[in-house]
Amino acid sequence: MNVLDFPPRESPRQFSHRLHVGEHSPYFMRRAARVYLTVWQLPHLTEPVTLALTELLTNVHRHVPDRWCVSTVIRTLGGVRIEVYDRSPVLPAPPPQGADLLAESGRGLAMLALVTDTWDVVVHDEGKTIWCEVSE
Repeated sequence: MNVLDFPPRESPRQFSHRLHVGEHSPYFMRRAARVYLTVWQLPHLTEPVTLALTELLTNVHRHVPDRWCVSTVIRTLGGVRIEVYDRSPVLPAPPPQGADLLAESGRGLAMLALVTDTWDVVVHDEGKTIWCEVSE
């Protein structure tokens, strides 16, 4: 079961959650992100942050065999950073040139690039972290 304090007792600079991504995980993490964005006085970043978070978690659900990850949302000096770590060594593949952005799948990274200022992948000995940043 996924549980977070709502509303947060303090105004921490980040929240992190370990989870096995299931059907309702993106909803849960979007809800948590909305609460923290409000506490951080960044409600205007709700749409890009929740969309980016949803895309990253959906990729874990679809492409990571054990569906386990650590999702972290960090309040930075200039906005918000999202990090999703998983144990899969498989790197995300960018969409092919001329891919249909309205297709049901294969457009997550293109959408991530559209709604964030920057994103990248950090490879670890066991897995990877996909991160992105949204500026104020």
